[in-house]
Amino acid sequence: MLKEFREFAMKGNVVDLAVAVIIGAAFGAIVTSLVGDIIMPIIGAITGGLDFSNYFTGLSKAVNATNLADAKKQGAVLAWGSFLTLTLNFLIVAFVLFMVVRFMNQFKRKDEAKPAEPPKPSDEVVLLTEIRDLLKKS
Repeated sequence: MLKEFREFAMKGNVVDLAVAVIIGAAFGAIVTSLVGDIIMPIIGAITGGLDFSNYFTGLSKAVNATNLADAKKQGAVLAWGSFLTLTLNFLIVAFVLFMVVRFMNQFKRKDEAKPAEPPKPSDEVVLLTEIRDLLKKS
């Protein structure tokens, strides 16, 4: 059984998948930082510091707090601002990933678009061509 597991784990697809997951997690951290540390502050500056994450609607009359954390302690709330913030973050992350994949595809197409050099003729073909050219001159 251990031998079977080792064979399964060492198959090319499993190892490739493991590497992809690790690289994807690292890239995800980079994109999350890009969104949280660069893009969202710019959006906040453009919108005048608007932060949706603290917007909510109380679902009971007992909720009268002004921030989400206190409102959750008082009763049930519909935290639609938090949902809106996460949705906006997702859309930004999806767009950034789309742009990266698009760039990679363009880069790949440029490599594929280069025409391959025609193969050099063999020695026999070169010799026969020289003989033909000499016969034409005669």
